[in-house]
Amino acid sequence: MNKNLKTELIAINIILIPFLYLAYIWKELPEKVSIHFNLDGEIDRYSNKIELILVPILLPLLFYVAFKVISITGIKRNVNNNQFKLILISFMTVLALFILYTSKMQADYNFNHILLFIGVFYMILGYYFKTITPNYFIGIRTPWTLKNELVWDATHKFGSTVWVIGGIIILLMSLMIEQAMLFKLLVIVTLTISILPIVYSYFKFRSLVKLT
Repeated sequence: MNKNLKTELIAINIILIPFLYLAYIWKELPEKVSIHFNLDGEIDRYSNKIELILVPILLPLLFYVAFKVISITGIKRNVNNNQFKLILISFMTVLALFILYTSKMQADYNFNHILLFIGVFYMILGYYFKTITPNYFIGIRTPWTLKNELVWDATHKFGSTVWVIGGIIILLMSLMIEQAMLFKLLVIVTLTISILPIVYSYFKFRSLVKLT
């Protein structure tokens, strides 16, 4: 079987999981379900259960469609990283399942558990950063990485390390720090690991320009 076709079939099966789960629990859902939570993990908004249909549509399905649009653009520097695509779609599928399950149980969620999941996700993203080839859609896309493939490669290797370390820090935070502080710390860590590779790409590009 063609590798790309195999990836598409796997992706479609993953996307279908939250749709099937929603269909399975539909009769058990109350007419009013929880659809939003505050930073303490408490339910702060309810709505008609029909809105839950948007969850699998806006999460795994939307990401799949976005990847399909990218793949048919015909732009020269395109992206074709099947593993990375499956990782992102799988993450969105798990997130959709969590939202649907929480709505079904009408329960508050523990942000420590969410942070644990985010930490692992950041580590996986970091691992795959170094495998992304130059493109205009996915990765650390700065003016300097897009101008020079050496800068792209170096920045993504650096970014890979930074994101893995950030994921480990977030994972440890989820196990050691109380829920009330977690969201602020998550924002700080996320901003730090997002900004550092951008700054690195600038100085890497400048160093290469000086050499030439």
